[in-house]
Amino acid sequence: MIQKTNPAASERKIMGFAPNVFFLGLVSFLTDISSEIIFTLVPLFLANVLGATTTIIGFVGGLSDSTEAIFKIFSGYLSDKINRCKSLALFGYGFSALSKPFMLLANSWGVVTGVRFADRVGKGVRSSPRDALIANSVEVYERGRSFGLHKAMDSLGATLGLGIAAAVIYFTQSGSLTLAPETYRTLVWWGIIPAFLAVVVLAVFVKEKRRTQTTKPVGERIRFNFRHLFSGMDSRFKLFLLVMFLFTLGNSSDYFVILRAQDMSVSVLGISLMLVVFNITYSLVSLPAGMLSDKIGRRKVIAMGWLFYALVYLGFAVTQSQTGIWILFGCYGLYYGIVEGVAKAFVADMIPSDKRGTAYGLYQGVVGLTLLPASLIAGILWDTIDSAAPFYFGAAMALLAVIGLLVFIKEPSTKTPVLS
Repeated sequence: MIQKTNPAASERKIMGFAPNVFFLGLVSFLTDISSEIIFTLVPLFLANVLGATTTIIGFVGGLSDSTEAIFKIFSGYLSDKINRCKSLALFGYGFSALSKPFMLLANSWGVVTGVRFADRVGKGVRSSPRDALIANSVEVYERGRSFGLHKAMDSLGATLGLGIAAAVIYFTQSGSLTLAPETYRTLVWWGIIPAFLAVVVLAVFVKEKRRTQTTKPVGERIRFNFRHLFSGMDSRFKLFLLVMFLFTLGNSSDYFVILRAQDMSVSVLGISLMLVVFNITYSLVSLPAGMLSDKIGRRKVIAMGWLFYALVYLGFAVTQSQTGIWILFGCYGLYYGIVEGVAKAFVADMIPSDKRGTAYGLYQGVVGLTLLPASLIAGILWDTIDSAAPFYFGAAMALLAVIGLLVFIKEPSTKTPVLS
């Protein structure tokens, strides 16, 4: 029997949240423990162990995100057509988990790129259907807090993963300024287990919230048509994608934030602990930001977050002290906590339930595809001008995006549910 999109009022809550929201948060919690242990220090592994240039590092980071973006578009569209979000999410999480052990064999930047490509394929396949699962499991007035909880648990997992990474680094190389290959392989071993636990939780505890079938029945041939991607989409959503493109063009891979810290002579252990601070603030802010957006509107909260981002990036450009870097890492987490979950709720507000998978694919696709040129631009600015240049550029693009958001996009109503 197919369940309707709107959850039943009698559904038992877990900590005040729909079960799917809680368990998908737990899946992301475990996955982020794994990913942060294995992948966060990849830029240091590339630079310190494999001797890659900053431009190459930017290329690896940007290509990974762009690969993810392409698959987000296809998986979001497919999830709407076949009306099966959980199956796609399960495949994506499983594929990523299987790819991670291959980092143990990485001996060149090409191999690292291949593993990151496979991991991002998995993330690309799972992300849009997972977000649609969350949006379809709650009422409109709960979306902000639901996505806020998901991002908070995601970030909490990242915090724990980075804490484990910091402990490994402390006991293997302590205050060293460069990452040792033996330390990195130890990190990979620690990161494999939670990735597979996440797949188990998703398979056992998450239940499909399927809408009444309005698309082609399963078994009928599905044709991907780019012309149909935007059909039925609110014009505000299309403008939002354009504004996101402007913002993301200056929001290069976070690899550059890590490299900026090392450029200021922060040790590998210090960088790991800074990232812990980043994720703690991210986790603490996500839920309150989502709840605030339910009350005052998503647009205002997103604009506030982007303004904060511009100030943080200016800080990364001008700071000359390690103390300043520590503070900026914490502030960078505030930006993520303010914007990430709220932006996804904003997308759901503008899109009917039968198009949300496609909409999340387009939203995340625009962000991910833009990260490749953004990271290449950042790498070139770093190599040809100085390490501050990418951050000046990012701050300027964020300010342009804020203007575009406030001038051209009106706030959708969240007073009544979107009809399915």
